[in-house]
Amino acid sequence: MKTILSLLTILLTIAFLALFTLGCGGYMSGSSSGMMAAGTPRIADPLVPNTSTAGGAGFILTVNGDGFINQSVIYWDSTAHTTQFMTSGQLTTAITAAEVAHAGMVPVYVRNPGGSGIYSNQTAPTSNTVTFMVQ
Repeated sequence: MKTILSLLTILLTIAFLALFTLGCGGYMSGSSSGMMAAGTPRIADPLVPNTSTAGGAGFILTVNGDGFINQSVIYWDSTAHTTQFMTSGQLTTAITAAEVAHAGMVPVYVRNPGGSGIYSNQTAPTSNTVTFMVQ
């Protein structure tokens, strides 16, 4: 009976820690020794807008999906952009006219922060890549 109670206590502790981590958006303080890596974000296709005209004006790009946190960063053609966190399902960033000056397909993805301190071996989780079309 004592063994069963010990096992039950361990299982409840693991369940609590898992729920707490999910409740924190996957980004949990490890202690003053570092921060654990955030969970993996996901982009839901399409981007808004999902196309532009080459030589056109700059615009605000909206990325919808899930798993975003306040420290998430949108990457446009492998370049990190200043990102505005709207919700755990939406981020925005400004795309300049220079970035849409020429026609082509532009890869867009989101990266959450990796671990730091004693968790520095945890890499930064990266979302799926969605293609933006400059026509």
